[in-house]
Order: sequence, then C-alpha cells, then structure tokens
Amino acid sequence: MENTVLIDGLSVPINGERNLLELCRKAGIEIPTFCYHSDLSVYGACRLCLVDIEGMGIQTSCTTAPRAGMVVKTATEEIREMRRITVELLLANHDYNCPTCSKSATCKLQALARRLGVSEVRFKSTQPTQPIDRSAPSIERNPNRCVLCGDCVRACAEIQGIGAIDFAYRGANSAVLPAFGKDLNDVECVHCGKCAAVCPTGALVPRSEVEDVWKVIDNPEKVVVAQIAPAVRVAIGECFGKAPGTVATGQIAAAMRRIGFDKIFDSSFTADMTVLEESEEFMARKAKGENLPIMTSCCPAWVKFTEQYFPELLPNLSSCKSPQQMFGSVAKKILPEMLKVKPENLVVVAVMPCTAKKFEARRPEFKTEAGPDVDFVLTTQELARMIEEKGLAFDKLEPESLDMPLGFKTGAGVIFGATGGVSEAVLRYAAEKLGGPRGQEVEFREMRGQEGVREAEITVNGTTLKMAIAHGLGNARKLAEKIRDGKAQYDIVEVMACPGGCVGGAGQPISTEQYVAATRAKGLYDADRTMQLHASQDNHKLAECYKEHFGDKVGGHEAHEYLHTEYQSRRRMTQHGFDISSAEDDSDKLTVKVCVGTNCYLKGSQDILRRMAHHVQESGLQDRVQVAATFCFEKCGTSPNASVNGELIEACSFEKIKAALDAALAAAK
Repeated sequence: MENTVLIDGLSVPINGERNLLELCRKAGIEIPTFCYHSDLSVYGACRLCLVDIEGMGIQTSCTTAPRAGMVVKTATEEIREMRRITVELLLANHDYNCPTCSKSATCKLQALARRLGVSEVRFKSTQPTQPIDRSAPSIERNPNRCVLCGDCVRACAEIQGIGAIDFAYRGANSAVLPAFGKDLNDVECVHCGKCAAVCPTGALVPRSEVEDVWKVIDNPEKVVVAQIAPAVRVAIGECFGKAPGTVATGQIAAAMRRIGFDKIFDSSFTADMTVLEESEEFMARKAKGENLPIMTSCCPAWVKFTEQYFPELLPNLSSCKSPQQMFGSVAKKILPEMLKVKPENLVVVAVMPCTAKKFEARRPEFKTEAGPDVDFVLTTQELARMIEEKGLAFDKLEPESLDMPLGFKTGAGVIFGATGGVSEAVLRYAAEKLGGPRGQEVEFREMRGQEGVREAEITVNGTTLKMAIAHGLGNARKLAEKIRDGKAQYDIVEVMACPGGCVGGAGQPISTEQYVAATRAKGLYDADRTMQLHASQDNHKLAECYKEHFGDKVGGHEAHEYLHTEYQSRRRMTQHGFDISSAEDDSDKLTVKVCVGTNCYLKGSQDILRRMAHHVQESGLQDRVQVAATFCFEKCGTSPNASVNGELIEACSFEKIKAALDAALAAAK
C-alpha cells in the first residue's frame, strides 16, 4: 500500500503527521516521551521516544518525519533497555520522595518508571541538592525534581512569549533557571503558570494555600466564605473520574459545606457586575472617542504582561477590577453586617482555575487597612485535594445550591470562563443599550472559537463595533503590537493568558489532550443555555446590591471607589543592572546606564550600549567612566532610555548619550 509506514508489523497510512511519534500514536502505540508536547516545538532532548528504523538504525521518533515504505520497530530489547537506563539516570539525580510531591498522581517520570519496569536505581547522584524557590505567590520551583525536558522553557517562550526561565550552563551542569539565577518572583514572570501546567514532574507546581485555608476553617472565631469561578465547575469533576465539561456546581457546594465553609457564593455574580461596570466604561469612552480600544482587565497575567511590556497601552485597560477582586470588595463591604461577624473575622477564599489569581490577591492595589480583599486563593486542583483530605466521595454527593444573594448569576457571568466569553457578555449588555432588541436568548457566536487571535464586527441598530479576542500571551503580544503601532483599530479587545481562556488555566486538572479546554468551554455555554437569564442587566440580585450598597448607580462614585482600580508601569526585574566595563574600583567614576529591557531592546538600546562601551574604550575613558546595562527606568513609553550620572535621557540615541557624557566629563573637570 502506497504512502504507508510499517510499524511493528502494522501498515499505518501517513496523513499529515509531523513525525513518527504522532504516526505511532495514531496506530495506538504509546511511545514514552518527556519533551514532546503537541503545542510546542519539537525538541528531541529526553531520548525516550527511540525507535528502530530499518536502514537508519535507532532514531528519535519525535524528530523523524514519516516516509512511505519505512519499516519501524518501537520496542526491541535494545530500545527497552535504553529507555530503562535513561529513566534510571534521571531518577539518580531526582528528588523522588514521591509521596510528598503534589504531582505524584500525575507525574510522568513516576508513570514511566512503573511502565518500563524500573525497580531500582543503580546510579549515584552527582548533583548537590538545590534550594527550593518559594519566592513567588503563584508557582513553586523545585530544581531537584527537574528532568531538563525543556517543556517549561518552550511553553514560556513559544506560547506566552515571555522567556522568564531558560537553560543555563552546559553538560552535566545544565539547569533550568530564571534569568541571572534569580528567584522566580524577581524576574519578568507573569504568574500564568503555563510552565507548571506542562511540567511532567513536580519541578514546577502551583503554590499551595491548602493548609492556610484549613487553619481558618478550623478557627471558630472566623467566618469563612468562598467564591467559585465559572471555569472550576466544568473541570473539577475530572479529578474524580467525570468527563471534561461536566457541570458540577451542586457537588462543589455540597463538598465545600462538608469541608467547613460557612457560605459558598459564585464569582459569576461579580462577573455580571464586571459586565455592567465595564460596559458603562466602554460606552463613555466610545462617546468621547478616547482610550479605545478598551481592553479587558479580568486576567491578572495579562494585566502584568501589559504593565511590563506595553505600558503605553495601560490607559486602554479597563479600570474595572477582575470578578475575583470585585467579589472581595463587595464581600468585605456587605457581608460583615449580613452575617453578623466582625470585619476582621471574615475570611474570603477564592476558588480559581488560575495561578495568577494568587498573585493578584496580593497586589497592594487590592488591600485596605483591614487587609486584603481576597484572603486566600485555591486552584481547582487544591480544592480537589481538600475534598480528598476530607474523605468525601465527590461523585456520590447530592447536589446543593449556592448561597444568596452573591450566588445568583446570569448566563453572561458563567461564560466568562471561556475565551471570547467576556466579549460576548459585554455585547449582550451593550446591544440593548445601543437600542437593539431586548431578549433573553441573544448569543454572539462570532466571539467563540479556538483561534489564537479572532476578529469580529457586530452591528447593532446602526452602530458597528469592531472586536478582537486573543488567548495565550504570545498571541496577545502580536495583537498589542498592532494596536500600539496603529496598524489596527478596535473598540473592544479581550485577552486571556491561558490558551482556551480560564477553562485552560494552570490550576485546572492536568491534561495533555487538546480537546479538553474546548470541551470545558462547551460545558459553560451549555450551562448558559439552561439558565433563565442570559444578560447581566437582568440579574435582579445584582440590582438590589447596587441599590442597597452602591448608590443605585452603575459606574457611580461609590461603585468606582470599590470596584475600580489603576495599574502602572512595572519593573520586570529587581536587578538594578550589571557592569560591562572594568571590575576595578569604580567609586569615583561617572556612570552610564543603558536599559536593555524588552521595550528599550526592541528600539535599539543594545546597539547604543555596544557603541558607548566601544567609545569609552577607544577614548581611553575606562578610568573615568563606568558603563552598565540596567533593566528598567519605568519609562517604557519613551524608550530607549539611558542615564548619565543619574540624569535620565529619554528617547535616547548614541549621539544624545555621548553629548550628555561629554557635558558630564567637562563639568567634572
């Protein structure tokens, strides 16, 4: 048969597969691998996916394209032994205290060791134990569990376009590290957790707050309330054998009451509130023709990404807090009186599909004198762990309802968890405000889909709105660059950091199947269809909340005080800089600093730095001038930036900095 490959005696047709690994999997043969991920570039580092090809010998199947007539064997005695030795060598330098690892149940190294029959490790460790990095609020990094597969490096660079971690050193000393060996919290990480989502071992995991939550639940003086994000309900069932997309809101409520939460509410309530506030903000901007497009601010990883890389677009970000933080503000304002509890004894716990939400809850913008608006954030995985710790049979729990009034929502609030859901929810509100027909079954399917960047034009009562939607920060960067450079104009832009939206968040149950995020999203849209109300403006409990607590006015003064915030340009690294000139005593030297952060680098700062270092050398000024690279002057909108003896030079060029240096040298004389 033409265009086929003979794999273990089975004739398998080639139909667009990129490599032999994909072809073997199509044939039902699961070849082991660490470094292969369908969403990432082919890397070929782990050497586990070896196959024996007639006439070619042993090759890595992930890097070998299938060709008609190939004869392939996937599990010869030689290959099996090579795989076992590879896993043994990985285990030799691996912290395999598996029972205490949070990824034990889903660890690929552990699964492969069992599958390949590795019953002992015959090799000694050659690497010293490294400290665990717990600096970041969202991600914990344990280098002792790293197998150097590179999945995290490629996910951070290729999907998110950040590159906060990368390979360092060579050979036996190779390691995956944040830039300059710093802690993860001190570099340009946006806390999206994509690295943890693709990590096959426990080297990168979401930072757990489970024990902190147990402590407040066990404290009789505390009243602990929870909010559940929309995406959690269509994913948590996977931890207990249910299919992706199964809506389990009722079982979640029942389980959390058994665990000890006093009230269980819904983040969809404040998602509806976000729709009202953000839509009014958009309508006001549209009328004035300023700060358009309005960009969603629900995703904290996207917000931090904008602060770091596109500070010139910060005025475009919606000033609305995310639904999580809106809920915290509302809860801390109204629940103490409603629940008859002292404000200091009210604890708000958010259950989220996202690791960046842990970072968001700790932002200083969301703290008052009484403390943070949201006290703790649990991921979907962490809630599942608490359910297991409590000994509950999740699939046998009778469903229960959420508590009122903050548990009431419309379908618009529920679809927030899918990419395009925020835009569609806003359109359901804006369409009516623009004079469109009022209806409960309005769907804007143009907003839906899995393409990385999507555009749509919606015309309502003669008004055309141009929308753009991006998910995955690599896609968001492309879209933001077009907007910044004036190459595209939109009215509304929605961005979510995780592919697929919140349903694909790094705190969700781990899955390597591409269909899972889309299936979870379908679960949210199906839930929307079964609800009686589909537009946020129809949430009567929300209307009552405004009337009683926020001056009865959406976007009013009191609402703005509690439900809105501001963002600012953020330093990407805590590193001040590094010397590129002589290491001799420099206390009496003039200092020239050039920013090599992303915005400045893209506008030529590297060339300015190189030319300045060369100029100092050629002019014999080494004894008088110190040249250094630095990472941010917090002036990204006027990049490239530099300084001479502390005097900032914006929109710098080599000629400008040379003139400033000449003037400083003359003054020093």
